[in-house]
Amino acid sequence: MESKRQKQLAEIVKRNFGILLQQEGGLIYGNEVLVTVTSAVMSPDMSIAKIYLSVYNTENKQAVILKMEDNYHQLKQAFVHRVRRHMRRIPDLQFYIDDTLDEMYRLNALFDKLGDNKQLGSSSEEE
Repeated sequence: MESKRQKQLAEIVKRNFGILLQQEGGLIYGNEVLVTVTSAVMSPDMSIAKIYLSVYNTENKQAVILKMEDNYHQLKQAFVHRVRRHMRRIPDLQFYIDDTLDEMYRLNALFDKLGDNKQLGSSSEEE
């Protein structure tokens, strides 16, 4: 279970890293790709921040994460510049793909297909 301080720092990381990606992300992974921060989780010792990202307008999401990891030093410097007044120790940043939204679209398409084929079963309106 996360402590109150972990949640506070995770929110600081999420908010500031999201702004950082809006401002400087296009220089790293291109202007046609949109990357948003969906959540951040701090480790219990506050030394690692796991940042979950949604990637849009590209099929190769892992390539975007790899470009961000290649430019880790630049991203970390810009991040430190933004949060140094809010955090005593700056955590290491780890990037993960959050595919929750993709999974939701996949399930909606599956349910629509089942509904079109009348395989969902009868509803109360049909009875």
